[in-house]
Amino acid sequence: MTSPIFDRTFNPHYGEAVTLSPLIRRVVAPNASAFTFYGTGTYILGKGQNVAVIDPGPLRDDHYQALTLALTGDTVSAILITHTHMDHSPLAARLKADTGAASYGFGPHGGNDAVQVEEGADRDFTPDIILKDGDLVSGDAWTVEAVHTPGHTSNHLCFALREENVLFSGDHVMGWSTCVISPPDGDMAAYMTSLRKLLERPEDVYYPTHGNPITNAKQHVEGFIAHRQDREAQILTCLKSGLQTIGDMVPAMYRDVPEKLHPAAARSVLAHLLHMMAQDVVACSDANPTLRSRFFLPASSS
Repeated sequence: MTSPIFDRTFNPHYGEAVTLSPLIRRVVAPNASAFTFYGTGTYILGKGQNVAVIDPGPLRDDHYQALTLALTGDTVSAILITHTHMDHSPLAARLKADTGAASYGFGPHGGNDAVQVEEGADRDFTPDIILKDGDLVSGDAWTVEAVHTPGHTSNHLCFALREENVLFSGDHVMGWSTCVISPPDGDMAAYMTSLRKLLERPEDVYYPTHGNPITNAKQHVEGFIAHRQDREAQILTCLKSGLQTIGDMVPAMYRDVPEKLHPAAARSVLAHLLHMMAQDVVACSDANPTLRSRFFLPASSS
C-alpha cells in the first residue's frame, strides 16, 4: 500500500449549481477554511419531483440563496446528513422549514467533548428519520443506501447512489486531505474499520463534501489506511526516542504541517494512542488518557 495522493486543485464556482452527472449537481458554500478546503459542497440528487439534498451546509444566507436558486422548479423530499459538524448540517432546519422535506441521519451528535474541533459540533440537529446501516431512501430517479462509517464522528454516514454506483463520502474520505479523528466521539479503531468496510463495497468513485470527486477511490482508501499505519509507526519511533507526551510528538510528526493545525493533529495523535493502547502496543499511567498524559512502551516490548 502507498500513501494517498492528494488533489488540491478545485474550482468551487461559488453561487452556481454545477452538474457533475445526470443525477448529481453541487453548490459550494463560500466557507473556506483550513478544515473545509474551499467550502462545503452541497449535493442535489435528481431533478423535478422528489429531489434529495445532501449536507445543506453552514448557516449562511449567501449559500442558502444559491441553493434555493439551484432548486428552482424542484420539490425537495429528503435532506440527507452525513454527520453533525457545523459546516454540514445546520442549514437543514431552514431547508426543512421552507420545503417540508424530512431530514435523515444516523442520529444527533454523539460527542460530549467541550473542545471545539474543526468547525465545531452541531448539537441542535436531530434527524426526523433515523438511518441505520443498509437503510434505503429513494426518489423518482434515485436510490440511496446509508453506509454507517463511524470514526470521524460516531454518527457519520456515507450515502451510496445505486443508479450511478458512486458514494457520497462526507468527511470520511476526502481527496484533498485526511480528516481529524478527535476523541471521545472520534475513534481511530472505528475509523480504520470503516475504511476497510469501503474496500468491500462496489463503488470506486466518491463525492466528498469538500473538494473534487475521487475517481480512484479504492486506491485512495488503501492509501489512507497506509497513512494511518505510518502515523502509528511514527508514534512508536517517538516513544523509543524518549518523546512521551503528545505535545512533544506532534512537532516531530507534523513538522511539515503549519503550527496552527497542530492542535487538531494532537487530537488525532491521541486517537492513535488510544487505539494502540487497546492493542497493548502502548501504555499510559493515566486511567483516562488526555493530551497531557505520558505514554510509554509496555515492558514486554521495550
